[in-house]
Amino acid sequence: MNITAVRVRKVAKDGKMKAVVSITLDDEFVIHDIKVIEGEKGLFIAMPSRKASDGEYRDIAHPINSETRSMIQQIVLQRYEEALANDDAADDSEAF
Repeated sequence: MNITAVRVRKVAKDGKMKAVVSITLDDEFVIHDIKVIEGEKGLFIAMPSRKASDGEYRDIAHPINSETRSMIQQIVLQRYEEALANDDAADDSEAF
């Protein structure tokens, strides 16, 4: 499985959620609404979820093993950091 595309939509408001991300797997399957969250120990991802009738949130789509979750998280957070850097570079160039 290869992640062939990552689309980052940064969240403008203050709060723990920093971005919403969509990933494409093998140019064939898309997962929307992966959230980039700022936690006590740094950034992490939360897979798409919905609220169940008991009030708990349950993932709609998620990796089966920790290696796959780590791979997805590493790529998503890398692209998020790149998006932030691109915004900072654009802000710096507009200042001149």
